[in-house]
Amino acid sequence: MSKKKVTSMDVAKLAGVSQSTVSRVFGSGANVSEKKRIQILDAAERLGYQPNAIARGLITNQTKMIGIVMRNIQNPFYPEVLEKFYVKLAEKGYHLIFMNSEHNLVQEDDISHLIEYHVDGVIITDALLSSSAVKRFLKNDIAVILFNRYIENADYSAVFCDNYLAGQKIADYLVETGHKHFAFISGPLETSTTMDRKKGFEESLAKHGFFDIEVEIGNYSYESGFAAAKKILQSNNQIDSIFCSNDITALGAIDAAKSLGIQVPEDLSVIGFDDISMASWPSYSLTTWQQPVDEMVHSTIALLLNEMNVEEKKVAKHAIPGELIIRGSVKKRL
Repeated sequence: MSKKKVTSMDVAKLAGVSQSTVSRVFGSGANVSEKKRIQILDAAERLGYQPNAIARGLITNQTKMIGIVMRNIQNPFYPEVLEKFYVKLAEKGYHLIFMNSEHNLVQEDDISHLIEYHVDGVIITDALLSSSAVKRFLKNDIAVILFNRYIENADYSAVFCDNYLAGQKIADYLVETGHKHFAFISGPLETSTTMDRKKGFEESLAKHGFFDIEVEIGNYSYESGFAAAKKILQSNNQIDSIFCSNDITALGAIDAAKSLGIQVPEDLSVIGFDDISMASWPSYSLTTWQQPVDEMVHSTIALLLNEMNVEEKKVAKHAIPGELIIRGSVKKRL
């Protein structure tokens, strides 16, 4: 026989107070004497009462719950990011509700679920958000922040790595180390992340006098990196360096090169982006651009909490520079 769930009515009865007084103690705490507060907390402990977070949020107008939407959870970068958000938000007393979007565009069901949970704010990572979705969140007084990307002229704030600068610095490094034939394996072209990395890389190479760059479109996965690198290397045997849009793509590119008998870095240099934990594995020793994840997470949370607590929201875009991590996948060719 299942045990009956303890309610606020049970606590009120044992404490000798009204149910509304119990609700105030576990909500705003307003207009309750210290004596009654102690009586209620004592009764709640004796009964094992756990207040409902959503019901409490209706009283306080704050549920202390934050939604986070991720799509490409297979990319090792995002589980690492998720863990950091979980830890940092918990330190501030917030609970994280994770939504795994199966599509590029955040679906109506995902939006409805987050609204039903009365989340105080939403963090969107690698999924796209339609203007109608934004309106639904804002109509329900839910703050929205984009993480690791931005959308021009959007009605919400964003925090991201300075991908344009990173693309420039990676191109400069490859030129400085004597490379002359370049390839780029991109992610989906509609995202600011891909566009800025590609633009910075190509424009910097052009300043150095290199205009002929092989480009293959990937989707930030190991499989797309393997396939794209194989295609590039089989069609152009002069390529001496590949810049990959993220690390997991770069790992696929390295394995594709090896499958063709091309040695990294002796015959081919490969650079990634993110600095996931696998990048430092000895079998890859991947030179990569390290995203400033701790700073990005901190900035995202600060922006989100601020927007949750002010009436007039100001759209902000924070571009945070990272740094090049040099390992063994690039060889000087001077």
